[in-house]
Amino acid sequence: MPDLAILYEHPQWFAPLFAALDRRGVDHVRLTPDLGWDPADPAPPAPVVLNRIAMSSFLRSDEHPIFFTAALLDHWRRGARVVNGADVLAIDASKARQLSLLAGLGLAIPATRVVHRAADVPAAADAVGFPLVVKANIGGSGAGISRFDNMAELRYAIDAGDLPTSVDGVLLVQDYVPVRDGTITRIETLDRRFLYAIEVAGGGAFDLCPADACVEGSGISMRAVQPSPALVDAAEAIARAMDLDVGGVEVMVDDRDGIARFYDINALSNFVAKPIDVLGWDPHDRLVDYLVGLIEEARA
Repeated sequence: MPDLAILYEHPQWFAPLFAALDRRGVDHVRLTPDLGWDPADPAPPAPVVLNRIAMSSFLRSDEHPIFFTAALLDHWRRGARVVNGADVLAIDASKARQLSLLAGLGLAIPATRVVHRAADVPAAADAVGFPLVVKANIGGSGAGISRFDNMAELRYAIDAGDLPTSVDGVLLVQDYVPVRDGTITRIETLDRRFLYAIEVAGGGAFDLCPADACVEGSGISMRAVQPSPALVDAAEAIARAMDLDVGGVEVMVDDRDGIARFYDINALSNFVAKPIDVLGWDPHDRLVDYLVGLIEEARA
């Protein structure tokens, strides 16, 4: 049995992680969610399992593995230490649950209403006000987000069947926040502690994925920043509340009132493209340190 199993589906995102594991000589196996599993077989593929299934996987395959993975990770935790396991995945796979968690911690979020029927969207829009965005509850890579500036536009989209759709049928109707300076801050955590932060600008785009496989030719720009102590404390509180082993939170400053509004939690952290250029160090090495520590605990 190898020391580590990595469950993933994107063909490019994890090349830097695999390279870091190879440099350290970590005995690992790379698995994709393509085969069935036996609920009566308690044996996991390794004593430590790292979940790297992306919410945007539904964009790459109609037969996406999101719900399959949740059941599989829940099964594997009978015999393995699962990093970002089923409970984390359940929140990662629901923007509605993320916003509830954030608000429950006393953090500011965009005004939002959660619905599951297109017929309920206009009433939700009345409560939120325009401009607004309609978001898929399960998104990723900016997918399933549409802006509407008035009720006429929204009703036209509803009648035409052009609202965003979510693979779980849930939609968010959310205030469109004018972001100060056109940038958001992504704060990464590891083992529930601050790892690094970057400021990301995307020219108004909703897809602000920072990984190498995302930013090529995208117009996304990134730079390392040191958030205020209040934002660092908030990010760590979110990670603890979610029991998030590794992942990022996204926050934007509302240009209307200067309030920092948290709006997204990403349990799948791709880390930043060209980390040596942006950060001066490679966070994949820190992640491998963390995984090696878990392997040693599991083998003890």
